[in-house]
Amino acid sequence: MFETVTIALDWLGVVAFATTGALVASRKQMDIIGFTLLGVVTGIGGGTLRDVLLGAPVFWVTEPAYLIACVLVSGIVFFTAHIPQSRYRFLLWMDAIGLALFAVTGAEKAWYAGADGIVAVAMGVITATFGGIIRDLLGGESPVILSREIYASAALAAAVIFTSLLALGAPRELALAIGLLVRAAALHYGWSLPRYRQRPGRPHEGPR
Repeated sequence: MFETVTIALDWLGVVAFATTGALVASRKQMDIIGFTLLGVVTGIGGGTLRDVLLGAPVFWVTEPAYLIACVLVSGIVFFTAHIPQSRYRFLLWMDAIGLALFAVTGAEKAWYAGADGIVAVAMGVITATFGGIIRDLLGGESPVILSREIYASAALAAAVIFTSLLALGAPRELALAIGLLVRAAALHYGWSLPRYRQRPGRPHEGPR
């Protein structure tokens, strides 16, 4: 049962992120190849880097069905991207789902691979954010992770809470729910972290 839930969450995260990659391609009016490229790198990019850093078998190499799913999702979005009234809003909400799921499953895989708690948190953040970074760079978008909306912070919160609760023996569902709620609230209320503001420097004082 435990392994089944983990696999289901992984699949949902891959599909959600592949959808966001294809939606970015639709905003840029790319062809089907562009849709597929962005869908694939977004869906499996974060998990690929996580597995490489952990020295584990890359998940989609051992299970090519993940790669096939990204291709199929990208093709479906190619023909249906015009349906949502606001593709950007839909993209952000799918991104929120994928981020929360991957932050937890990424930390979970690192934890059960024997990684330290801090490393597990880092792997959760990497899994949740790296695919989106590649998507935005290839799509010519300003990376969402650098925008005012809480993005990496939501992934970090979900990974930290999950790892802490796991160490205490609590269920993972609580951490997943909190990560998704933090990201959803950030989108709804426009939360953001404070930005650096330019300040006048100190006047230069010559040698005394």
